[in-house]
Amino acid sequence: MEDLIVLYEDNHVIVVLKPQNMPSCEDESKDPDLLSAVKEYVRTAYNKTGNVYIGLVHRLDRPTGGVMVFAKSSKAAARLSEQMKSGDFEKRYLAVLVDAPKEQSGTLKNYLKKNPINNMVYVATATTAGAKYAELDYRILQTENSLSLAEICLHTGRSHQIRVQMSSINCPLYGDMRYGGEKAVKGRLALWAYHLAFTHPVSKERLVFRVQPPKENYPWSLFDTESAVKIPKPEA
Repeated sequence: MEDLIVLYEDNHVIVVLKPQNMPSCEDESKDPDLLSAVKEYVRTAYNKTGNVYIGLVHRLDRPTGGVMVFAKSSKAAARLSEQMKSGDFEKRYLAVLVDAPKEQSGTLKNYLKKNPINNMVYVATATTAGAKYAELDYRILQTENSLSLAEICLHTGRSHQIRVQMSSINCPLYGDMRYGGEKAVKGRLALWAYHLAFTHPVSKERLVFRVQPPKENYPWSLFDTESAVKIPKPEA
């Protein structure tokens, strides 16, 4: 397993980088997962014995890499969960799309329903039993070789949401063999949670974390992601 990359840590929260193709928490595959890795890191770093509490506040789908925050106390977990509900918890992604939408920017609003048997998510209607409302904003930043770099801001956190909603406008994600349809391109899924912002559950300070996708990997290597999203350099 890759070494855990810790971006920030205090007594209340820990912000880490999730590798692609690692589950956020244990699933039926029983593969190494990020939640267990964070628990082991805290146990080892602080010589803790017994059970280590780490609260899973949000998830990233297994193929998605990027920034995640975990709570180190139940109080912090509850307050972060409240931010998720109130919309104070901000998540932005970079994605490489096959082709480009007709509009350079827009908002997608759909109802999505998950089929637990095949683990597929489908666009449904508001009246479909079990369907959940999904909303995101996107904007195209750069286009290269019939591929487009998009910034996506989620307003809801549905399973496979970005993949399904972008596919619904005929612009599936690069590497998405599940939802790509006729435009499916084989490769590692080009979806990266590059921006995470939330209010610290105790100090109330606004914390913002931004991490570039692995630009040595294709198709990220086609784009200048740093200038596209103008990630600020840390203050001295």
